[in-house]
Amino acid sequence: MEYRHLGVSGFKVPVLSFGAGTFGGKGDFFKAWGEIDVAEARRMIDICLEAGVTMFDTADVYSSGASESILGEALKGRRDKAIISTKVTFRAEGDHEPNHVGSSRFHLIRSVDGALKRLQTDYIDLFQLHGFDAMTPVEETLSALDDLVRAGKIRYTGVSNFSGWHLQKSLDVADRYGYPRYVANQAYYSLIGRDYEWELMPLGLDQGVGAVVWSPLGWGRLTGKIRRGQPLPATSRLHATADSGPPVPDEYLYRVVDALEAIAEETGKSVPQIALNWLLQRPTVSTVLIGARNEEQLRQNLGAVGWSLSEEQMKRLNDASHVRPCYPYWHQEGFAERNPSPV
Repeated sequence: MEYRHLGVSGFKVPVLSFGAGTFGGKGDFFKAWGEIDVAEARRMIDICLEAGVTMFDTADVYSSGASESILGEALKGRRDKAIISTKVTFRAEGDHEPNHVGSSRFHLIRSVDGALKRLQTDYIDLFQLHGFDAMTPVEETLSALDDLVRAGKIRYTGVSNFSGWHLQKSLDVADRYGYPRYVANQAYYSLIGRDYEWELMPLGLDQGVGAVVWSPLGWGRLTGKIRRGQPLPATSRLHATADSGPPVPDEYLYRVVDALEAIAEETGKSVPQIALNWLLQRPTVSTVLIGARNEEQLRQNLGAVGWSLSEEQMKRLNDASHVRPCYPYWHQEGFAERNPSPV
């Protein structure tokens, strides 16, 4: 397994990490993701560790905390072999307390303590804000994170689902006061979701923030099971989750899948393996989160490493998945001499 630095930090992570959103299955939304219990989670973690996949990502809202609890129980006795990444910001289902949400000092400290208890550990390797909190001063958030780092409860910090200006403002405030800088940006990025390239990727290159890619298979659309002229498979989680994920026009999806299938024929690799490998060859990507509802899916995704697509194959995938960006990015494309593309 290849390891890469997480942004400009000295910390290395495997290029593939395991997303534990399939652990628990509490509530209709997360039930559609998966219902992995402790016993199956242990087996999944066995397979991951054997393959060198040592980083496991979760969040306090995944299955109302059950994902963290199952991960902690499944890692018991081998915590030192794992990198744990978790996230907080959003309100837990059914919790209406006014301060149990966001990135305030109160909520961050409370949430970290709760996560540590559920994960059965005394430190979190990578702690990320799950979304931007416009109601809390950035200075308050970063000061609280600084205290948590100094207390030894968290080691590295990152964000998720931030816009470019959210992230840059946070980095500027961190520099101004000497707070720890965010080194990770957990972002949606896939062959059918390339918005990350417009602003967040150039920012990541400039500021040294590594991408932790979530939903690399386009919200379950690049599994190889969705094809032109065929109905959505009965087992697809898209039946339950499509409306809550990123929208993708059908014709655009089929165009990308056609290119993936052609390259699958050439390489002998599967459609999801090619989609994952494409991401591993993109700038700023530190690690790609792979999820799985069963052992077969996990082993299939692990086959995305140890080989590389050719330049010609990368170009075909880039061309098939290209869309005209929104303003001002389409305008900047016309002046590549002064605004070169990061890819």
